[in-house]
Amino acid sequence: MIQLIIGSFLLSLIHALIPNHWIPLITIGKAERWTIRETLGASAVVAFAHSISTVLLGIVIGLIGLKLANEYQHVATIIAPLVLILMGLVYFGMDFKHTHHEHLPNEKKLKQKSKVAILFTLCIAMFFSPCLEIETYYFTAGTFGWEGIVIVSLVYLVVTVGSILLLVYLGSKSIEKFNWHFLEHYEKKITGSILILLGITSFFMNY
Repeated sequence: MIQLIIGSFLLSLIHALIPNHWIPLITIGKAERWTIRETLGASAVVAFAHSISTVLLGIVIGLIGLKLANEYQHVATIIAPLVLILMGLVYFGMDFKHTHHEHLPNEKKLKQKSKVAILFTLCIAMFFSPCLEIETYYFTAGTFGWEGIVIVSLVYLVVTVGSILLLVYLGSKSIEKFNWHFLEHYEKKITGSILILLGITSFFMNY
């Protein structure tokens, strides 16, 4: 379980740190002249919408892992770690220039819209962009039973929403001092490395 918690935390944190999750929220807030409280409120709603869609899809994947683990013992010991390693290799080998996408629309696309319309647009954009990295981990969580699925869901929800709010708050005050393009460019390699490491660790811990 400790490994499950650590893995969930790392994947959730790396995902939340990606600039396209929170920098657009800062720029939109500045463009609309929202107060920091309004920007944080909007960020909380948008981050929650993103997390909920990820958790709902993750539960389905986790249940598949749970069912297979109950019927086939080797799922937990061999297949689940291999899934993590294979997905890690996929992420690690991705061509970033062709796989990069925006979770949130920029402020230019939201001009002349009301605050409610802007918030609704942001929520829809994030709801239909679930975190695919953590979805892979839900398969492993399912091999731990419902307890594993709940733990991953709670860790992901708290870390994602909390990190985005913290980054929006700090970024609103000093966004120009940081260069986040490095993390954005290497996000998939970092995520892939973590998935591979978690898969290898899980494999050896099961033996």
